[in-house]
Amino acid sequence: MVCMISRLANQKGFDILADAMERIMENDIQFVVLGTGEKEYEDMFRYYEDRWKGRVCSCMMFDDTLAQKIYASGDMFLMPSKSEPCGLSQMVALRYGTIPIVRETGGLRDSIHDSGDGWGNGFTFRSYNAHDMLNAVLRAKAGYEYPDGWQQLVKRAMECDFSWSASAKQYVEMYEQVCQLW
Repeated sequence: MVCMISRLANQKGFDILADAMERIMENDIQFVVLGTGEKEYEDMFRYYEDRWKGRVCSCMMFDDTLAQKIYASGDMFLMPSKSEPCGLSQMVALRYGTIPIVRETGGLRDSIHDSGDGWGNGFTFRSYNAHDMLNAVLRAKAGYEYPDGWQQLVKRAMECDFSWSASAKQYVEMYEQVCQLW
């Protein structure tokens, strides 16, 4: 199951998702979206829910409890953002073991590394277009079909540490390195 929890806005990548949704759904994927926003995208997901009854669920609202349940039950978390200065949703998804599929931009690029090398914590794509996003989704689905490898990926994802303690430790290490330059 691919899930999205987001403000439904063009900046979040829903325009390229619209271009790829038919192909995504041709690949026996379930899809859940939770959020509110631009009417165009709310209507788009209502259409998808009607078109693929039982495989697409659109919840045009925001509810923290439901969001937690979606994070916990999803297999993959899609964030095809045009830009994302920081991004928290991908970090929440990692904690739940829901593998992020993100566009390499801003904080998404900083926190999610492609698992194509066997060491990353998600799936990424560079170009802001439907074809590259679809390719990342299909690579994630292919990885999901290998349970042993997928479990290793989920374990790596859940071990990621984006806490303030980890950030403070990195800051101290960087500070000490800079001090050694003088």
